[in-house]
Amino acid sequence: MAGLRGLWASTGFRLAAYVGLLVSITIAATLAVVYLQTVGVMQQRMARAVALDSQRLMQRFAQDGLDALVRTLQAEQARGLDGGDELLLLLDAGRRPLAGNMQLDTAELPRADATLQRSIERRGRTVHAYLQLRHLDGGALLLVGHDMRDQDGVESLVLQACLAALGVSALLLAGGTFVFRQRLEGAVADIRETAGRIAAGQLQARIPVLGEPDEFALLGQDINRMLDRIQALMDGVRHVSDTIAHNLRTPLTRVLLRLQRTAGADADAVTLRTVLHDSATDLQELAITFEKLLRIAEAEAGTRRMPFEAVDLQAIARDVCELYDAVAEDAGQALVQTHAEAAPEPALVHGDADLLASAVANLVDNALKHSGPGARVELTVRQAGTHLQLAVCDNGPGVPAHELQRLGLRFHRLNAAVPGQGLGLASVRAIAALHGGTLQLQPGTPGLCALLDLPGHAIPA
Repeated sequence: MAGLRGLWASTGFRLAAYVGLLVSITIAATLAVVYLQTVGVMQQRMARAVALDSQRLMQRFAQDGLDALVRTLQAEQARGLDGGDELLLLLDAGRRPLAGNMQLDTAELPRADATLQRSIERRGRTVHAYLQLRHLDGGALLLVGHDMRDQDGVESLVLQACLAALGVSALLLAGGTFVFRQRLEGAVADIRETAGRIAAGQLQARIPVLGEPDEFALLGQDINRMLDRIQALMDGVRHVSDTIAHNLRTPLTRVLLRLQRTAGADADAVTLRTVLHDSATDLQELAITFEKLLRIAEAEAGTRRMPFEAVDLQAIARDVCELYDAVAEDAGQALVQTHAEAAPEPALVHGDADLLASAVANLVDNALKHSGPGARVELTVRQAGTHLQLAVCDNGPGVPAHELQRLGLRFHRLNAAVPGQGLGLASVRAIAALHGGTLQLQPGTPGLCALLDLPGHAIPA
């Protein structure tokens, strides 16, 4: 009993059992229809043959009387009627036999015409017979029938064939249920094994996807993509943790040592103000760093501060140019917005205007910081198929090829002498991903070109 409950607890077994039950019911219904149709057709043919014989003999009686009917039955009996399946019996008004090839108990015969199935005596044997009883004028009785031995034999044969077919089908279904359960459990076993390895800390484990792309293969591919994403996030968290410990410990230690030295000495008011100012500056930098990390985490998690709406990239580019124009002018640089051929106006994307403006501002700020005095920074919005691209390109010294792949990693800074936290491009990548886009960094001739690529279609009305 416990083993049966264990089998029934299996979803694969239950599903296979339900399918098998449905197929069994279908097969049983089909065989029942075959049996009833076969037996029914045979019974109808027999009933029609008996009815025709009965009608023929009734006409003979109506035309020539009882004696003629007796002679007719005797003549048919003499021609070998006893060797066939036809049954005849003529009784007088006292229910004594006048002619025929069978005997039966006449005491229980109905008082009206009827169709009967009775056991009769024929040539010393008891047989099952189909009979039609007809009352004749004068009280005589005529019984015309058919021996049902062959009919019963065929019915038994058809029934046995149906039962045999049903039994074979049941065996096949039982075997199919077992095979189906084994295949289903085998497919699920790979998923369970991988889940167990992941739970044990083996984040690199993946579900093997082999053979035809059936439902389980597609599910395995989806789970593998999910695991890839989880591992990437875990690697990012590990990298952030390591980087925070390395990059944030220094300013905190600097603030702590500065305060400890000042607390242990007789410092004048000027010194105290200087220490407090420097400490406040370092703490403010830490606050800015944590704010940027929080924004990156929100973007990577898909969190929206505001609902998405139609946003004009051309307008964002103009606003950012106006915001940084004075900064560029003070540094002896040129910041301009150029217009590509056939550029859409407005250039609409579906997104958060504040986040997109923050991303563009980060790109412009990086370009101004790293391109150097006298550089030219250009903002261009252009169409790229169904996407829109906002390009921020400069003609500065550019980035070495081996550094391109590392740009955008949290806390990675190309030039430590340039102020910043190393989070600007990481923030841009996260915002682009939140909007279904990408950040592409390409070497210029000279300089560097940053492309913010965003979907520009399917904008709600």
